[in-house]
Amino acid sequence: MKKLVYLLAFSIALVSCKKEPKDYVTFSGKITNKNSDSVVISNPQFKFNRVIKVDENGAFKDTMNVKDGFYRLFDGKEYATLYLKNGADINMTLDAKEFDETITYTGTGFEESAFLAKSSLEQEKVFGDKELMDLPELDFRSKVSSFVDGFNKRFEGASLDSTFVANQKQSIAGLEKYLTKVYNDKQYIAKNLAKGAESPKFVDYENNAGGTTSLDDLKGKYVYIDLWATWCQPCKNEIPFLKQVEEKYHNKNIEFVSISVDRQKDYEIWKKMIVDKELSGVQLYAKEDKTFMDAYRVSGIPRFILLDPEGNIVDSNAPRPSNPKLVELFKSLNI
Repeated sequence: MKKLVYLLAFSIALVSCKKEPKDYVTFSGKITNKNSDSVVISNPQFKFNRVIKVDENGAFKDTMNVKDGFYRLFDGKEYATLYLKNGADINMTLDAKEFDETITYTGTGFEESAFLAKSSLEQEKVFGDKELMDLPELDFRSKVSSFVDGFNKRFEGASLDSTFVANQKQSIAGLEKYLTKVYNDKQYIAKNLAKGAESPKFVDYENNAGGTTSLDDLKGKYVYIDLWATWCQPCKNEIPFLKQVEEKYHNKNIEFVSISVDRQKDYEIWKKMIVDKELSGVQLYAKEDKTFMDAYRVSGIPRFILLDPEGNIVDSNAPRPSNPKLVELFKSLNI
């Protein structure tokens, strides 16, 4: 009976000595050639922002209660992505002069952050490959597939958080899709939007002056097209410069055409802005018809296009009015 009591007491002691899971992460490190006297750990989505002091030797340490997820470390000059979760005890070392290349992690729960550091280096190689987008299609696809396969292989045998793994697999699939789109767009532009190629057309766009206008109606003159919207501040910033260029080339062999890609709900705002800003030239409204924009692979506005009197492309991505190179281009064409 006495032995049983001792065993029971021993069991209770074992239970009482079990450590409770930590509700914080310990993050420490050493930075050689530090850029500032602190590092900042942040995640805007979680509304998390922690400044950690870095001492004169480059060392830092702090404990933080966090939500499991991705965080950004800023050393005053460069960024790194971390994956933090409570219970982890992560140590980081780096040389700020070779930031990405020297980041290492050790400790408990460091594997996700180390995975991210390696991924960052591999992605730098891909985006730094200046020949990638000019490769023949089969070579391009082979190179991207090799990159993706190498990425996925790193999951094998790795001790990684399941949520992290799912996120990273989704991320690499998105990156592959993005690279393929950029490649396809570049090949399309080289083939279909090269100098001298016939321009894609827009048909029956509403003309603020009355009626409708199609691109074919403008043949016989150079056509400088401005794709814009009333909600686009960079577009509006170009308006004063566009008006100056229009005035300089008034009665010359060129037509200035501004095509609004505003949504239908902003139609009246477009009409009002033409009056308020005293917009000149040919003012057209696309009525949310994206055919012309898609044909030119427009991914952002403002976008400027220059066509010759026959309706052929001079420059599918022409200089902005604020760029002195636009007038230089006009002069080279004897407009």
